[in-house]
Amino acid sequence: MKKIVFSAMVALSLLGCDKKQDSTVKSKYEVKQIGEKYKYEIVQGDATNTRMYKLENGLTVYLSVYKDAPRIQTYIPIRAGSKNDPADATGLAHYLEHLMFKGTSKIGALDWEKEKPLLDEIEALYEKYRATTDAAERKAIYKQIDEVSGRAAKFATANEYDKMVSNIGAKGTNAFTSFDQTAYVNDIPSNQLEKWLELEAERFQEIVPRLFHTELEAVYEEKNRSLDNDGSKVFEKVFELTFPKHQYGTQTTIGTIDHLKNPSIVKIKEYFYKNYVPNNMAICLAGDLDPDKTIELIDKYFGKMEYKAMEPFNIVKEEPLKENIEATVYGPDAENLMMAFKLPNKLDKEVPALQLLNQMLYNGQAGLIDVNINQKQKALDAYSFQYLLNDYSIHLLMATAREGQELSEVKDLLLEQLDSIKAGNFNEWMLAAAINNLKIAQMRSMESNRGRAGAMMDAFISHQDWLDRVCYLDNLSNVTKQDVIDVANKYFKNYVCVYKKIGEDPNKLQVEKPQITKIEVNRDSTSVFYKSFMTKEAAPVAPQFLDYTQIDKNVINGYNFMHKTNADNEIFDLYYLVDMGKNNNPKLALAINYLEYLGTNKYSLEELNKEFYKLGSKYYVYTSEDQVYVRLTGLQSSFDKSIELFEHLLAEPKGDEEALQNMIAGEMKYRSDAKLDKQNILYSGLYNYAMYGEKNPFNNVLTDEQLKSITVEEMIALIKSVMSFEHNVLYYGPSEMNEIEAKIKEKHSVPAQLKPLPTTGNFVQKDVTQPTVYWTNYDMVQAEMLILSKTEQFNVAKLPIINLYNDYFGGGMGSIVFQEMREAKALAYSVWSRYGNPRKKEESHIIMSYIGTQSDKLPEAITGMYDLLDNMPESELAFQNSKTAIKNKIETERITKSAVLFNYLAAQKLGLDYDVRKDVYAKVDGFTLEEIRNFQQEMVKGRTRNIAVIGSKDKLDFKTLSKYGVIKEVSLEQLFGY
Repeated sequence: MKKIVFSAMVALSLLGCDKKQDSTVKSKYEVKQIGEKYKYEIVQGDATNTRMYKLENGLTVYLSVYKDAPRIQTYIPIRAGSKNDPADATGLAHYLEHLMFKGTSKIGALDWEKEKPLLDEIEALYEKYRATTDAAERKAIYKQIDEVSGRAAKFATANEYDKMVSNIGAKGTNAFTSFDQTAYVNDIPSNQLEKWLELEAERFQEIVPRLFHTELEAVYEEKNRSLDNDGSKVFEKVFELTFPKHQYGTQTTIGTIDHLKNPSIVKIKEYFYKNYVPNNMAICLAGDLDPDKTIELIDKYFGKMEYKAMEPFNIVKEEPLKENIEATVYGPDAENLMMAFKLPNKLDKEVPALQLLNQMLYNGQAGLIDVNINQKQKALDAYSFQYLLNDYSIHLLMATAREGQELSEVKDLLLEQLDSIKAGNFNEWMLAAAINNLKIAQMRSMESNRGRAGAMMDAFISHQDWLDRVCYLDNLSNVTKQDVIDVANKYFKNYVCVYKKIGEDPNKLQVEKPQITKIEVNRDSTSVFYKSFMTKEAAPVAPQFLDYTQIDKNVINGYNFMHKTNADNEIFDLYYLVDMGKNNNPKLALAINYLEYLGTNKYSLEELNKEFYKLGSKYYVYTSEDQVYVRLTGLQSSFDKSIELFEHLLAEPKGDEEALQNMIAGEMKYRSDAKLDKQNILYSGLYNYAMYGEKNPFNNVLTDEQLKSITVEEMIALIKSVMSFEHNVLYYGPSEMNEIEAKIKEKHSVPAQLKPLPTTGNFVQKDVTQPTVYWTNYDMVQAEMLILSKTEQFNVAKLPIINLYNDYFGGGMGSIVFQEMREAKALAYSVWSRYGNPRKKEESHIIMSYIGTQSDKLPEAITGMYDLLDNMPESELAFQNSKTAIKNKIETERITKSAVLFNYLAAQKLGLDYDVRKDVYAKVDGFTLEEIRNFQQEMVKGRTRNIAVIGSKDKLDFKTLSKYGVIKEVSLEQLFGY
């Protein structure tokens, strides 16, 4: 499970409507009755037609019908998060979230009568352990816990919940804990709704702390990951200083090391039975559902839960900050800063004005931070964000320093933009433009079941009236410029500023590993509940595959044009895709990036971005290793003006020497900072080095000297040349093919004869002939590793069995790898393995396995993974479950919207002229476990492998690593090419 921080757009949508005229508010509601038992509320004018029910036991239910695919997005949120943790047991809500996947006295139980006394014994031992301070005594007690846990595990089967949700075709099974809530997530086939409800109702009836000590070890790993993350440390420090009294600042979601090392099962149970009650939770469903039948099913399964009176949460009173507070956090990542201002709760009447203030500061185009800092390149990656919460909220300003720039100077730049807001130095038209852009964002969020269900969840957790959400944009329209000025002067006085600097963390901590004996996961045994669950039939759903011959496409002026109608709303997306990139010319990426800092012979950069912002349009330009990606998006009503403006920019960019030099200096700093990012080092640098060699796609970059010698003229020439090559134009929007084709033919400017795409710049993955361990030093608590091997060139015939192997062996929480490495042995927090498919027909399949674990566990973890790769455990039950899961997912998967066009282009690169899912669906059911074994032995077992490792040289066990290959330290200069 992962801790989730709300996205900016989610935060923007959480606001209350000013109910000045209560009679008007009530008139916008309709209350409707279904039979004698169920009534629901619906808001007039709600585009999602969300129904809101309240069952007799207090359970809140939100339902929205959206038939884009025969699937349903589900959220079950609980109004209890880390702020509700007892002060002496922080991290409890988050750990409980993990335990909710361990089953009940029915789910996962093989012999409950024998298991229950042992679980009770473990519970008592933990209380004794918690009360003991003597190290030797604690070690002896833990040894008892480990021994009793091993005996208890014999009477249970691991991950039975995950096996069942996977079997019905669920996707995205997860959960998260944050300050105000815990939520449980699934994306299920619509024909499996009743089975899912039966399973969830059983799960929420009781908590059984099964496999407690191995799961606790996974939480330790999660804590270590947070200790290795400089961003997490800054975030926690900001909240600690901004909220010195409230739990938002005094408690972290994962909890303290001391509390994690001294858990109380007693307190976890108390928390569960206090908070996991129907009147404190909701069921939020969006998708292909029948509301009348759905509410009956929800009542059938969840109506049995008993109402329980809840004590209101006692909000600790926070005072305004009386002075500016500054602090410094040290770590290996790039230097940056985060500033914070304390705001009222998310339903406060002033929040709409505060949210528009945020848009005036930063909107990615025309905000003061955009115009005065980012576009003028006065700092790197400056932005503004609001984290809106139930009790108090926080406004964050963040930025990274340029080379040689003091963080205090960056702070002053950010404060200057706030001072401009306070003084009213922003155009009033920006308020209307901001609302227009937020309208588009809201439309986009309603295009998905996840967006709809997420909105329901947010409304429930914040106690927000659904009408307030529906009238969100109307409420913003009432905000005046003076309102924004007033809230700026009211709330943006004193601040917290945390500087992130490079250096060794003087407060560095680590959760040490305990001694854990491998437990039995009993993967071939099942509970009575499981057997009953699996026998229940669901109405069949026929799969739907794409027919590429039905795609609207044509050749216009030498380029390929493809069209797909948007029937949901008035938003268009226009793409220009050129199949050449950094591999062909390293300067191309720089030229495309330069475009973002240029105006034209008609508009300055600031004027150009304001014109796009007024239109409600945005453009994005990006270059990958093998493609230039250009996207223009906005309201169809502004299409003509938007494409004219964009084509004008592409055709007439005006060179700017100062902007170029600033960009080059910024690029030098980005390159320097990239060497400090461990994910970049591992997944980009070490991966490419291990698979391609010393010269590879990742380090195919300009040298510092080449970068500094670039001229404005060659950058402008490159920009203007891009659309002279063969390319694809894709349109997804409300206009029909004939109408939009004529417009694009007229407005998209290309030469009379397009040039063929260049063929140079390809890199070939090398065969692994001598096993090598490539490692790079990084100051971190954990170690992260990729185990890599190359197999054959793309083989479409093997895609069906590859899909089945991946699901069975290394996919989700019910897979062989997860169960063995995490559940049985507690050797890693994150672990997976995948037989990867290439993107192009000339490329090869790559087997990649990942381990993220404490450095002191790495020897056992490598041994465990190699053993699994070479000697795959066999389970007929798990194998059959994987086959059913794949079929259920394909049957209810629908590729829609612009994804249809991109799917077609992806198939072309693989040399396919049909939807390859047909092959997978047709063949997967006929495979036997013996065939999977044969595939594993032929394609996986015994392969020569390279290992890529990032970790601290003081903690890595090189003696163990040397058993797996020649050890080669790779410097950052070798990895990055500069």
